[in-house]
Amino acid sequence: MSTGYLPDQGDHPRLQPDDTDLAVGFVPFPAERADEYRRAGYWTGRPLDSILTEAAAAWPQRTAIVDPAHTYSFAALDALADRVGAALAHLGIAQGDRVLLQLPNSCQFAVALFGLLRAGAVPVMCLPGHRTAELGHFAEVSGAVALIIADKAGGFDYRDMAAQLSAEHPALRHVIVDGESGPFIPWSTLLEFDGPPVRRRRPVDPNLPALLLVSGGTTGLPKLIARTHDDYVYNAHACAQACQMTGDDVYLVALPAGHNFPLACPGLLGSMTVGAPTVFTADPSPESAFALIDHHRITVTGLVNALAKLWAQACDWEPVLPTSLRFVQVGGSRMSPEDARFILDKLTPGMSQIFGMAEGMLNFTRPGDPVDVLVHTQGRPMSAHDEMRVVDEKGDDVPPGEEGELLVRGPYTLNGYYRADDANARAFSPDGFYRTGDRVRIFTDGPRAGYVEVVGRIKDVIHRGGETVSATDLEDHLHTHPAIHAAAAVALPDAYLGEKICAAVVFRGRPITLAELNAFLDERGASAHARPDVLAPMPSLPTTAVGKVDKKQVVERLVAAR
Repeated sequence: MSTGYLPDQGDHPRLQPDDTDLAVGFVPFPAERADEYRRAGYWTGRPLDSILTEAAAAWPQRTAIVDPAHTYSFAALDALADRVGAALAHLGIAQGDRVLLQLPNSCQFAVALFGLLRAGAVPVMCLPGHRTAELGHFAEVSGAVALIIADKAGGFDYRDMAAQLSAEHPALRHVIVDGESGPFIPWSTLLEFDGPPVRRRRPVDPNLPALLLVSGGTTGLPKLIARTHDDYVYNAHACAQACQMTGDDVYLVALPAGHNFPLACPGLLGSMTVGAPTVFTADPSPESAFALIDHHRITVTGLVNALAKLWAQACDWEPVLPTSLRFVQVGGSRMSPEDARFILDKLTPGMSQIFGMAEGMLNFTRPGDPVDVLVHTQGRPMSAHDEMRVVDEKGDDVPPGEEGELLVRGPYTLNGYYRADDANARAFSPDGFYRTGDRVRIFTDGPRAGYVEVVGRIKDVIHRGGETVSATDLEDHLHTHPAIHAAAAVALPDAYLGEKICAAVVFRGRPITLAELNAFLDERGASAHARPDVLAPMPSLPTTAVGKVDKKQVVERLVAAR
């Protein structure tokens, strides 16, 4: 574990690419499909950080990123990324090394992201709510050599977690802290580094991972999603074009910046492709966000359904309204037509439904789509080369227009989770289609033709306020409590969160309270966004004919008891 300075690692050690190590456990695109995407012009062979390089060359003095404490032009951000990249290389972080990145919404998040890319490292995009259970898992799977965190955020001290992670994972050689660093490396020393620049690295292989996103989690701990340079550069460019973004737009990152949605759909990266500035906020409340939108004349943002509904409601009482918004993407869980109309009427007529996943596939409605399409569908595929199949329980295609599970593949959809052979055997069809676990129908005629409607899900997950929570993972935590005999994690409908997390529990003896349960989960390092909202004691859990917990009956009983 490094102390509060940049140790002298000699003449930039380990700067040669370690692509062999990075490629272990990575599932590449099949050669035939990769060639097709190159011929179509989707893949251009550029490294992901070229998005910043090109923006700095085209619009050097335009504002690139803004937060309450900082404003950087594209040229300044580009130079700072070079400096941080050199500092990371001086520490011994080499091309291909994985680094856990867990910073709150701020300009420093963008600086760290591009600094890592300049060093040739592969950021692992952790979220602020992840705790020791998740970060330890990410460190183990990715083989990460470093961790970048804030000192404190949202009332949580990340340094205590970092100390535990460093002790349990010796491969984490460096911990870098933005703020009061304690025994770790201060982020400020990277920003002030005045050593020699990074040696010109070998060309980045655009077929290899540029960064690792985190899955929402459907069974067990979240998985790592390898997004290649080629597919993620395309993702950012194509999203910005589909949203009709220009340099006159201003994008607001209101959701955690490490999410795929505010990162590249179009998000920070898509905005850069057209020279538009990005504003970061750590407070998405209507009072704070509306003032920010008004001050910066923000035009585009992405929200989860619950937050969009809250913003729409707040338009009735907030003195400053978000009148500059022209396009607001809303997703994260299924939206009712009534909620969609409410957001259209109250917040912005430029509301767009988006249905996508960090694994790749994106569907969204477009500017100019009819109201009927905006209200009743979750959009159409971003790319002409996106392939969708809708299948029944046996994996056979259903007739056009009927419901079934959505399977997808395309130029920006993964071909396998990173170092997760068992999960990949379940998550992909023999011909390389990703099983989304979402139950959909694809309309076949009228103005909705080709658009997707999400009607339910197959995977056992809870969509709470835009976060996907694995019921299985939470149940594993619950079953370790000595007072709990049996437990089922289920989703209950909620007007604000979309779904809230309910722990239906059979106790062994004295029941515990919800506060006691969540304190226990906190001690276990469970993710902050996976804590139950409701604790429901039950005498027994209903079961199916084969002895499995019947969660449908659990929910029906709980709803009936309200």
